[in-house]
Amino acid sequence: TGLALLPLAVGSFVASGFGGQLAGRRGAAFVVRLGIALEIVGIASIGLVVRDGQSWWPTVPCLLVYGMGVGLATAQLTGVVLVDVPPAQSGQGSGTQSTSRQVGSALGIAVLGTVLFTSLGTLLSHRIEAMAGIPTAQRDKLVSAVVDSAGAAITGLERSPATAAIAQAARVAFTDAVRWTALSAVVFLVLGFLTSLALGREQGRHVSGPDHDLQPDSEGATRAAS
Repeated sequence: TGLALLPLAVGSFVASGFGGQLAGRRGAAFVVRLGIALEIVGIASIGLVVRDGQSWWPTVPCLLVYGMGVGLATAQLTGVVLVDVPPAQSGQGSGTQSTSRQVGSALGIAVLGTVLFTSLGTLLSHRIEAMAGIPTAQRDKLVSAVVDSAGAAITGLERSPATAAIAQAARVAFTDAVRWTALSAVVFLVLGFLTSLALGREQGRHVSGPDHDLQPDSEGATRAAS
């Protein structure tokens, strides 16, 4: 699992290397939008390429692109948020931004986790229901075992010839549930991208010097005022 997720970290590391320079030329708001766009491409690609029984290799480019998006958007987000905050209130602004991110992360995990496990339970229940000779009580027990274990019970079902067909149905249902979850995440990312369009093109661009930290340049201030 760590090896499969490594491309995400590599992409984020690579993006952080040129994200600052790109922000200096095009503005932090542009970099944030670019990062969100790459996240959309990466997650949507995962939803399209994930198939039952395939290796994890097809997800490598998807996670790499997604990691680059995370590296670009996250690194410049603070600058975009604090660009209009007076220096005397930068601590309050930074704390509010950090709290908002943590709350958003918790809500995202809750919502997408609900989509994953609800989809898994529904899809698996329908597949087992289509199989002949499985009582309702046993079906519900099997579905609960797979959902409550986050799919770990599938391996145990595969070991017995009597439940091998159910294990295969569970694998297909889990794959479909992952696809639905990825597409649900894309919806939220698209909303975030559309929201970011309200930011000024020059917002988040900094001028050098110790007395101008987190301040927009004159062109950006003029555009923001207009």
